[in-house]
Amino acid sequence: MKRFLSITILLLLFCFPELAKGQVKDTITRRATIGYDKNGNQISLKPETPPLIQVAGAPKASYSYFWEMGDGNYSKEATPKHVYKKKGEYKVNLSVTNNYDNGKPPKTRPKMVAINEIINTQFSEIASLHDTIQYKIVNNREPVPDEEMVVVVSYKNPLNYVANGKLYFFYNDAAFKNDNFELLETRTHFEEKEVIEDGFACSNEVNNAYENIASTISIPTFKNSFSTEENLDLTLLESKTLFRNVKILEFDNMNANETRNMFFTFKTTPEMIKDTSATVKMRGVYVPDRNYKNHKKKTLEMEIVTSHDPNKMSSNAAFMNYRLVRFKKINFKTRFQNDGEGPARTIRLETDIPDMFDKKTLQIVDSYPKCPICPKEKNVTYSCLDTIVKQKQIHFTFKNIYLPGSTQKNVTEKDSTKGFVKYTMKFNKDFHKQNTRSKTAIIFDKNEPVITNYATTRFLPGISIGAKMGYNLFSNLENSKSYFVAATISPYKSYRFYWQIEWQINVHKYQSQTTIIDEKILTLATVGVSQRRVTTTFSEFDNIVMEIPVLMRYNINNYIGIGAGILGGINISEKQSLYTNTKLYEPQNDSILISDTDEPVIDTKQSFSQLKSGVVLDFTVGFARIGPSLGARYVLNSEKGFNYTQFYAIWKF
Repeated sequence: MKRFLSITILLLLFCFPELAKGQVKDTITRRATIGYDKNGNQISLKPETPPLIQVAGAPKASYSYFWEMGDGNYSKEATPKHVYKKKGEYKVNLSVTNNYDNGKPPKTRPKMVAINEIINTQFSEIASLHDTIQYKIVNNREPVPDEEMVVVVSYKNPLNYVANGKLYFFYNDAAFKNDNFELLETRTHFEEKEVIEDGFACSNEVNNAYENIASTISIPTFKNSFSTEENLDLTLLESKTLFRNVKILEFDNMNANETRNMFFTFKTTPEMIKDTSATVKMRGVYVPDRNYKNHKKKTLEMEIVTSHDPNKMSSNAAFMNYRLVRFKKINFKTRFQNDGEGPARTIRLETDIPDMFDKKTLQIVDSYPKCPICPKEKNVTYSCLDTIVKQKQIHFTFKNIYLPGSTQKNVTEKDSTKGFVKYTMKFNKDFHKQNTRSKTAIIFDKNEPVITNYATTRFLPGISIGAKMGYNLFSNLENSKSYFVAATISPYKSYRFYWQIEWQINVHKYQSQTTIIDEKILTLATVGVSQRRVTTTFSEFDNIVMEIPVLMRYNINNYIGIGAGILGGINISEKQSLYTNTKLYEPQNDSILISDTDEPVIDTKQSFSQLKSGVVLDFTVGFARIGPSLGARYVLNSEKGFNYTQFYAIWKF
């Protein structure tokens, strides 16, 4: 029987390869291994990677690579060569990223390489920063929740003397509720030392196992923007307000024009916001000489992704504070990669623009390939970026450019096949708090368009506090006088449906109905006159009532709103005064009142008594979303005879 079952399972796997593939994907962790050939102090690296699982409808799946040589150098080539300057053992690390692949990136293990002799003295400085670039931050891949990524900080001594400086590296945006990253490891190669400063919280130990000096690989400069600053204290103060975590390291004895690298391995947390259009940041502050305040600031912006797709649209409008958006510019970025076998000469980005944005405020911030804006209504032969504003879209067209393909012959640097356009817009003067989303169609020359993800615009609820006061009309109660004050809480400047919670204090005076206890004719013998006496009793109430209405409201437009809900309440204090009333009338004419006397009988007081409940119907006219308005409300109370109509004025802030 067991033999029969085994044969059956084997036949199923053989006859249904798709089933077999599915099982391998779900149960087996894919791994990549490091292979190399060594000739003295020169090594040739070659990765061994598992087969790719093509995403249906996507461009051809491919791998991208990030190598750490163990001496401070790194490379993004698939099969790099490297010459070591010194003898020793070096730990080579490889990070493989799968593009358009339906699975997680393959896991790799580092490999130790022993250099016992120096044969090749032709050392190539493959990673030196250009003269115009003194500081740079790059990452090996975009962040995906619950995956690892590597961030490289490259810095160069721009001074004409040996310097001792400092590096600040900030991460975990304070704008997000949870931490997006966990710092797993810091790898340094030049004896950088971690320090702790007052007002900063630092964690994780620095690995100073590698002390060999080398320089860094050149990375395309379009990913970096930096500024020179002089007010270091202000920069650090601003950075501490924007980020929750910081790593501070000092370096010594850095020669003029020398370039160094340090490596950070981060694990993205499961709590990372899973909004595939949101942007997260890291920031580095580089102080070349810690005796002075001169420094450079660099912010690395990364788009959160769920899979590694180079064609991507993102914005910083994923969660906006609606109260302040009128004064902000929204940043958008569309990235693309030429996956073809040849260069692209024309690239058109057809981007959807929601109605809430003012297309007249469009500003191009940056782009790659770097080229000027095309002149209007002119045909030019040079490279330029053309922008055409349509009713629902904006078209960005890179004209007369050369963007190599990732599968093109002799193209080894995948970053050279990528481009982007970054732009800003403001909101329209009159727009509503609605979630929107937009996408971009990317067209390379005359090929079929590649459709990006949706970039979303979402608003934080925000809080609107309202002040409310008015009069309660109890039509079924005698001599009723009821005034109230209230506070309301609701989302700020809600558009259509929203919840509103209120806290209301009523001061209410009224009388119970009178009850006749005695009625008779009296004869006054002294004067021989007869009078009619009526004796009644009634109660007078002085109450302070707390009510908490909860309503679902709907703004019909900017000026009219309606609502319905329930309320609960309680008498905070109740004073009941019992009176007897005696009235004397002329016997022949009851309309002639001779006397009217009230005599108190007893007073009773209670606190926190008589729970109340009811149903609320509400109507307002004025500024329904924010500002002043007038309203009327009918409350159907569970206590018989206590239904009331409320008239009020409210101001929402």
